[in-house]
Amino acid sequence: MTNEIVIAQTTVDDEGQARALARGAVESKLAAGVHIDGPITAVYWWKNAVETAREWRISYMTTTDRLQQLEAWLSARHPYDVPQWIMLPVTGGSEAYLSWVREETTRD
Repeated sequence: MTNEIVIAQTTVDDEGQARALARGAVESKLAAGVHIDGPITAVYWWKNAVETAREWRISYMTTTDRLQQLEAWLSARHPYDVPQWIMLPVTGGSEAYLSWVREETTRD
């Protein structure tokens, strides 16, 4: 499964940080586009307690070929000790859009 389209997601607790992580990934051609949702409410277990936080979800439209580089890039910039990092496979969609994602994530 090479060069398949995926949506990779993470969250941060600051809108400005979300925008910076989105823009940097697109400028680096690690993602063709990014959606930022928020604020959202996160409820999670952390250090023996249930925590609640306001976060922004960042969804990167990318390919499996760029996923490892995107994860490394994000890991170096992410403010959390253990950031959410998940991948959602794209199983269909407009061929024009899917082709655009592949083209925009191809390194020059």
